[in-house]
Parts: sequence; C-alpha cells; structure tokens
Amino acid sequence: MKKAIYKTNINCGGCIATVTPFMEQAKSVEDWSVDTDSKNKLLTVSGANLDKKEVENLVKSAGFEIKEKKGLFSF
Repeated sequence: MKKAIYKTNINCGGCIATVTPFMEQAKSVEDWSVDTDSKNKLLTVSGANLDKKEVENLVKSAGFEIKEKKGLFSF
C-alpha cells in the first residue's frame, strides 16, 4: 500500500464535503483523510496503485491548494 501526505488549505467540514465527490472519483485512492486541526491541514491518501498526480489534479479541481510533503519536515 502506497501512502502520500499533502499540505492543503482544506480547513473545515464544509471544505471536506466539497472535496469528497472529487476524491471519490480517484481510481487509485483507497483511503483518505484530512487533519483539519493540524497547521498544514494534512491530507493523507493511500492505495495499492496510488497515483499522486491524480490526487493533486482532483484536489485542485475541487478548488483547493495541494503540495506534497517531500521530506520529514519540508513541503
């Protein structure tokens, strides 16, 4: 199972409701969640054949910013 973490501006339940239909379209995502309490509003996605570009494009299509976490402390 592959996993990726992104910094986003998805910051409330309404935002999650907005992005949900887009994430449900993601063929490569099996599970996803957003930590709206974290400073960076972390979106965590996982899937056996996770396609990071698909995730990034869907979140942007929903109207949100997204940036992949590359290292332990950087985005």
